[in-house]
Amino acid sequence: MATAKARTTSAEVQGLSGQLPEAVLSRVSDKLGIPPGRLSRMVEVLEQVVQEKGDADSIVEKYKADKSALIQILLEIQRERRWLPKDVLLSVCEKLGVPLSRAYRIATFYKAFSLVPQGRHLVTVCMGTACHIRGSPRLLDKVVKVVNVNPGETSADQKFTLETVNCLGCCALGPVIVVDGEYHSNPSSNELEGLVAACD
Repeated sequence: MATAKARTTSAEVQGLSGQLPEAVLSRVSDKLGIPPGRLSRMVEVLEQVVQEKGDADSIVEKYKADKSALIQILLEIQRERRWLPKDVLLSVCEKLGVPLSRAYRIATFYKAFSLVPQGRHLVTVCMGTACHIRGSPRLLDKVVKVVNVNPGETSADQKFTLETVNCLGCCALGPVIVVDGEYHSNPSSNELEGLVAACD
């Protein structure tokens, strides 16, 4: 019964910020002592959480709530959301009947997963031995300047995540940068700027 009630609430929350008249928003704002702009943002965040949970629920249903498909389910959520939010992990684990610690073990073991928001574009610089000898530290410096983010971080606008790896398996092309899955061998500064500019 609680599940049915939660579903109704989820459906009611979706689209709420677009339906709230200014007068209602103002009255709620006065009663709670929260500025209208902040209250509106809170409603947007609530809608986003409900949407994320709904997306995760449909992925779990696709796998018929089979607990042996946990990794596949998490991979699909990662592809859609670009990270694994805690509330989504909780919901998935509850539906599959697996402990949250198991999902966290998987999410922290495999590099394919992230527990923090990732940028829309993933930029990877190889720092393996062959690439290092051929100038990957200089390439990394250029990349940091162009995308304006340090390795292991995501830009404030959520556009880029920059990471380094020990080997990409294409040593003859070194130094190598990968932008959204596309490999580029020792790009010049102009080529690098073009690659970044092409990311919308």
